[in-house]
Amino acid sequence: MKSLLSSRPVLWFLFLFNLAVAAVAPFVVDGSQGVMTAVGMGVVSLGAGVSLVRGRRAGA
Repeated sequence: MKSLLSSRPVLWFLFLFNLAVAAVAPFVVDGSQGVMTAVGMGVVSLGAGVSLVRGRRAGA
């Protein structure tokens, strides 16, 4: 499972999908639930983005 989650296509999907959900969630879901959804999805997106950057540096 770890090798699947650390593959580049999966990391790109996690990064882009969670970033899009984080941007849209406060407008779709009202109140604090929308804000917390955006924060949670943003954290996952940042984690995937950091993994992408680390992988690019290690591969170069």
